[in-house]
Amino acid sequence: MISAEEALQRLVTGNQRFVENVRDVDAMASQSRRDELVAGQEPIAIILGCSDSRVPAEMVFDQGFGDLFVIRVAGNVVAPSQIGSVEFAAQRFGIPLVVVLGHTQCGAVVATIDELEKHDESGSPNINSIVERIKPAVATLMETSLKDDKEALLKHAIRANIRLSADHLRHGSRLLEQLVQSNKLKVVSAEYSLETGAVEFFDNDS
Repeated sequence: MISAEEALQRLVTGNQRFVENVRDVDAMASQSRRDELVAGQEPIAIILGCSDSRVPAEMVFDQGFGDLFVIRVAGNVVAPSQIGSVEFAAQRFGIPLVVVLGHTQCGAVVATIDELEKHDESGSPNINSIVERIKPAVATLMETSLKDDKEALLKHAIRANIRLSADHLRHGSRLLEQLVQSNKLKVVSAEYSLETGAVEFFDNDS
C-alpha cells in the first residue's frame, strides 16, 4: 500500500502537470484500465472537496480511473454522511491520505458571509444547513478588522472553513482519530486557485 507521503507527492506532481497543461497518458481512460477496476479499487487518496463545477478533483490532480475516492459537497463541509464516507474509504480500502480541498471564490463561503452581514436566515433550510456548518469558521473573522475588507475577509474565511472541515475529520470521528493517531491516516488541508489552477497544501495534521 502506498504511504500518505507518496500519495501526497503524486497529487502535488499531478497538479503541477495540470497547471502546465500536460496530461499523464497513463491517467487517461482506457478499456484495459476499466477492466482492471471491475475486480476492485485501490485509490491513493480521499478527496473531500467542494461541488463547484470548476474544481473536478481528478482533473485538478491529473489522476485517472480508480485513483481517487472523491466526496463532493457545497462548501466542502463535514456532516455525518461525509464523515461516514471518509470512514468507509479509509477502513475498507486502507487509503492513507485525506485531502480537504477548498477553492478560491467559494460561493458557499460568500453566502455565509452575506447571511452574517444581513442576519437573514429566511432561505432554504437545506441551504441553511450548509451555511450553519461554515458559520463557526467565519463568525470570529467578522469580529476583526477584516470585516471592512471584503476581499481579505473572503480569502481568510475560505482558509478557515477548510481548516474547520479538516479538524472535524481529525476529531469528529473515533475511527478516524484512531487512524490518525496510529499514523495510518493523514489529513491535509488544501486550497485550489481558480485563477492559476494551482493547489496549495497547508496545515498538515495540525
